[in-house]
Order: sequence, then C-alpha cells, then structure tokens
Amino acid sequence: MKPVLMLGAGRLGGALIEGWLGFGGPATGDLMILDPSPSEAALGAIRAGALRDPGPEAIARVGTVLLAVKPQAWREAVVAVAPHLPPDAVIVSVVAGVRAADISEAFGGRRVARVMPTTAVAVGRGVASLFATDPEAASRARSLFAPVGVVVDLAEEGLLHAATGVSGSAPAYFYAFVEALEAAGAAAGLPADASRDLARATMIGAAALLDATGQTPAELRRQVTSPGGTTEAALSVLGREAGLGPLLKDAVAAAASRSAELGG
Repeated sequence: MKPVLMLGAGRLGGALIEGWLGFGGPATGDLMILDPSPSEAALGAIRAGALRDPGPEAIARVGTVLLAVKPQAWREAVVAVAPHLPPDAVIVSVVAGVRAADISEAFGGRRVARVMPTTAVAVGRGVASLFATDPEAASRARSLFAPVGVVVDLAEEGLLHAATGVSGSAPAYFYAFVEALEAAGAAAGLPADASRDLARATMIGAAALLDATGQTPAELRRQVTSPGGTTEAALSVLGREAGLGPLLKDAVAAAASRSAELGG
C-alpha cells in the first residue's frame, strides 16, 4: 500500500498505532509521522521502522493523510504538507468540528473523509463514526479503522456533531460515572480500595454482558431490577426529573454544540 502520513501523532494517533500493531492495519514500514511531540506509541513505531518528519520527496509518495491535530492548529499543520502531496492523496480527518469542505479546500481540493473515533481503538474495541461523500475516501477511512473497532457510517456530515456527543466524548462520561460510583461507595462506608475494585469490575462486567448477549440495555436493566428491591430504589433516584436521562441529554447537546463551534 502507499504510505500513510500521520499528521499529528498524540494521544489518539498513538492509540491507533497501538491498535494497528495488535489487530491489523498499516505496518510500521508504511507509516510516516509528522509531529513535534509524538506520543510514546508513535516513538515506538518510529523505532520499528516508521519514518519520522518526512521531507517533500517522501510526502510525494503518500496515499493517505490521517489528519489528527488539535482543531485550533489544523490549518497551520496543513500548510507544511499540502503542496507536496500527490493529487490522488486522500485525507482522513479525525479533527473535531472541522468541515470536510474546509479541509478539502485547504488540501487543494483533495478527497476527504471525516471520522470521529474513540481511543479504545488501542485495544481493538474502538468505535468510529464515518462520513464521506466520495466512495474511495470512505474506503480508505474504513481500512484504517475497521481493524480496530466498529465503523458506523453517517449519511449527513452534520450528524457528526451528535456522534461526537454520543460516542467521541462518551468514554469520559463513563469514566466520570465510575469515578463517582467509587466515591459513593466510599461515602457509604466501604474502604476506598474495595469500592474502587467493586465499581470498576462491575461496570466492565456489565459492558461485557451487554456486548456478549446482544440484548437491549432496557432488557438487561429489567432483568436485574426486582420489584420493590434495592436496584429499583436506586433507579428511582437516577430517574428523577433532573436525573441521569436529562443530564445525559444535556451533556450530549453540549458536546454537539461545542463540536459545531470548533468548526467555525
């Protein structure tokens, strides 16, 4: 395959590299990495054969650019490479909020796919929301992310804002929930380490069961909720007017709104 240029190789780029090494994807010899402060995973790929800081001649051989810089810095990053890319290079962007049309224009009209992934790509359990109007751009993006997670195609670019709120930002919601559950257990009298182990193992097990059974969350919830029991008592609190449902609705809306703002 033609080389993949990682324009930005920080936390997300490093997670992708870890996933590719463990579950398939571009070989390190097919990677070029351009980042002033690459992640440890990226540095490991460089030691294993990836090309660091490619010059114009190397960039001229690139088939796919993975644009993975911070939203505030993407235009500056593009300037250094766009003039040297071959005309048929495809851009796969994971930059939150920045529109495909703006990215294509900055890259001289080249084809663009936008992807919103999660960092669980590092362990082959990521999720990637994908939008592209060009079939080849969609195919290139899918080839990068399918080996390390589930790819969900979106018919409209505007839906990526909502996908950011539901998926891209959601791992942080989960971690915050587990953190709060650990603290609640400690407040109820459990030793801190016992509360930590119980909360984490329970959440991991529940997610694994959801994945393994294929049942809906509602059905699994009903299975563990006995009428008049302890779980029902707890759910009555989470289901209050200002409880979990409304909070998550507002959280997703806030993330989607911020995604739109980042795109200008």
